[in-house]
Amino acid sequence: MVFFGGFLALLGLATLVFRDADVLGVPPLGLGIGLLVLGAVSIALGLVRRARRRKRRAAGGEPEPIGNVFERARALPRLLRAARKEGYPGLPKSRLALWGFAVLYLVSPIDLIPELLPIIGVTDDAGVAVWLLTSVSAATGLYLRWEKERAGQAELPPR
Repeated sequence: MVFFGGFLALLGLATLVFRDADVLGVPPLGLGIGLLVLGAVSIALGLVRRARRRKRRAAGGEPEPIGNVFERARALPRLLRAARKEGYPGLPKSRLALWGFAVLYLVSPIDLIPELLPIIGVTDDAGVAVWLLTSVSAATGLYLRWEKERAGQAELPPR
């Protein structure tokens, strides 16, 4: 959310600096300020959300994902296989469906906001892509933790 807010704020700043013609009947000053405000609100909400998440994790309420980007990318096929065959409890079917819808939206030629609109047309795709990547990354990090804990339990000697 912080990244997306920064992107919106950057678009707003670019609109204020470089745009002199109206965009769909909206003056560039109004559009630029609007995007800056949306970006600032998004950044603030993202920082608050991040602080709450860290607080919950520190209290032991939510496990911390592990692994770097490459380990998580290699774990994605195992995660999908475990969710389908082994009944991995950390990935509900609703999240898999949302991932599928996000991929379909990104590859589909039909958009909520067409790319023909300057600047704004790609923001919906960027938002969906950012959400999809962060969601998949967090889920695979939690799956790696689950695998590690499961392997650690299997290695314990019997009592």
